[in-house]
Amino acid sequence: MKIRLFIKPSCGWCHLAKEWLDRRCIKYELIDVFAQRGAFQEMVNLSGQQKSPVIEVDDKVLADFGPEELEEFWKQFDATDGHK
Repeated sequence: MKIRLFIKPSCGWCHLAKEWLDRRCIKYELIDVFAQRGAFQEMVNLSGQQKSPVIEVDDKVLADFGPEELEEFWKQFDATDGHK
């Protein structure tokens, strides 16, 4: 499973998303859209918008979310992989 989390450093929702993933020991690639060249545009291309956080799991994308939305989004992967 390939997981990428696009964040903006000052974004509170981004910090909550990182904490959510870390508490579950889920490995992911952290992408700071301001620090990494081309990352902001890649996030916009993936999600169709400019807000963060954006998470990409394999080919599925969730954009501009809080912990509750992430919890619901993640259920589809728990069911298929048993991965937490």
